[in-house]
Amino acid sequence: MEADRFFTDLKNNFINKDIVGRLITVNVVVFVFVALVNVFLTLFEVSYNPLEHYLSLPAWIDTFIFQPWSLLTYMFMHGGILHILFNMLWLYWFGKFFLNFYSSKHLRGLYFLGGFCGGLLYIFAYNIFPYFEGMVFHSTLVGASASVLAIVVAAAVRQPEYPVQFMFIGTVRLKYVALFMIVTDLMMMTSNNAGGHIAHIGGALAGLWFAIGLQNGHDVTKWINAVFDFFARGMKLAPRKPKMRVHYGDRAQQYDYNARKKSDEEEINRILEKLKKSGYGSLSEGEKKKLFDASRR
Repeated sequence: MEADRFFTDLKNNFINKDIVGRLITVNVVVFVFVALVNVFLTLFEVSYNPLEHYLSLPAWIDTFIFQPWSLLTYMFMHGGILHILFNMLWLYWFGKFFLNFYSSKHLRGLYFLGGFCGGLLYIFAYNIFPYFEGMVFHSTLVGASASVLAIVVAAAVRQPEYPVQFMFIGTVRLKYVALFMIVTDLMMMTSNNAGGHIAHIGGALAGLWFAIGLQNGHDVTKWINAVFDFFARGMKLAPRKPKMRVHYGDRAQQYDYNARKKSDEEEINRILEKLKKSGYGSLSEGEKKKLFDASRR
């Protein structure tokens, strides 16, 4: 019973969060769970964690074919505490800002669209460019960075002149923040974290695609939200609307109540009209009392 109540409270707490809080919660829960599995395996001197393998996005197409779900799960995986910390901070700051101009469903859809585009561009680049030929077989991708950058770029397109405060730097307009991140990723495409930077570019392109499309009346995240709404209804995760309770009493009593209420309203109107014409002194004690009682309701 206590366990059921605990999980019910967790579910209700999750449902009551906004979309930014929900995404951060899922990322943190996945990170903690995988870390605990790593600790458990390490105690038994097992160096291989199959959970990490199957949830991370492989660069090699032959491997990806057998774990296509990793295109979704990788964006909730992280390689360390600093990795998830900075991603979640950026998601929180820019996610809250994003919600000033777009809806919660837009943010949810764009988070996944950015992740999908980032992951697909990563796989494409590693299998096309000769530079990655020696890395493609063992490289994997984790992190929410592509999703976060999609949100940043979409916010920058919507409000390019918005001032962003940075410690030691000062105020920078949002469009320059987004541009700096994109240029940096382009310059780092051959670094040790090449896959991550390529995925960032894919996320940025998704954010640009979404923002420009929405300006032209086309929501590219609509299909993603339709899929998640379908599964949310199936799992009953959507917030429930309070049910209206209707009590049916004796019909004659209801008629009597309505008649008395109408009579009282007519009497008050008559007293107010008399007050307007002849003044307060013209009212009887009974009329004064009725007017006083009505004013307290």
